[in-house]
Amino acid sequence: MTAIRIDGATRLYAIVGNPIVQVKSPEVFSELFAGAGMNAVMIPMHLLPERFEDSMRALMGIANLDGLVATVPYKAQAVRFANRLGPTASRIGALNALRREPDGTWTGDMFDGAGFVRGAERKGGVLRGRRVALFGAGGAGSAIGCELAAAGVESLSIIDPQRERAAALAKTLRGAFLTCRVDAVEAVPSGVDMIVNASTIGMRDGDGLPGNIGPLTADTLVGDVVVSQEPTPLLRHAIRYGCRCVNGRDMLNGQADALMSFFSRG
Repeated sequence: MTAIRIDGATRLYAIVGNPIVQVKSPEVFSELFAGAGMNAVMIPMHLLPERFEDSMRALMGIANLDGLVATVPYKAQAVRFANRLGPTASRIGALNALRREPDGTWTGDMFDGAGFVRGAERKGGVLRGRRVALFGAGGAGSAIGCELAAAGVESLSIIDPQRERAAALAKTLRGAFLTCRVDAVEAVPSGVDMIVNASTIGMRDGDGLPGNIGPLTADTLVGDVVVSQEPTPLLRHAIRYGCRCVNGRDMLNGQADALMSFFSRG
């Protein structure tokens, strides 16, 4: 492992969220920066909702801060701090990365979906033709739904307690991906062979499943975006049935290359 260097010339990247103690990005990206020969580190920043806008403006005013990563619950709110958006962020109205340009403006885009898809493929998961139940229509869920549709899944059934949010995402994805059947639903429909939890359920001690999952067949692909040392309740459920699983660390590792390229303007 390359030693991480911190001195007066170190460039800063921050990950912002509420809560923030669960994130693994500072360790992962600080090591990646060092390995790439960049004098840069990523630091966690706990931004409270009532101070979010003021805190973001203050952070973006720090001259040696070159980028920001947004996590729960700020992926949609962070969009208004971008001067321009990349293709995925433009489509879904949420981002998880902001980059300072040489002229001082900020570009934002969303990489959660690309990271999840890459993580699933690295685990040997075949996505084309899958019938997917997706829990969560927030920033991560929107990005993952977008990338799964682009990867050729047959259908997406979107489940979210905020039914209007699920319906809005379904409408957006139907318009963008004409060959994918997309619906907002209230429960996991029969016949699905892929389940993805893109909600925050599983992040807290005592959380259960994101919904009524029921028995699974071994060919069901199960993913959970929550980054955890131990398998989340959903993944424990899937493991009991011998399912192939994709966890939050797989997603984080899957999007690392894309984020590094974004931050270095590669």
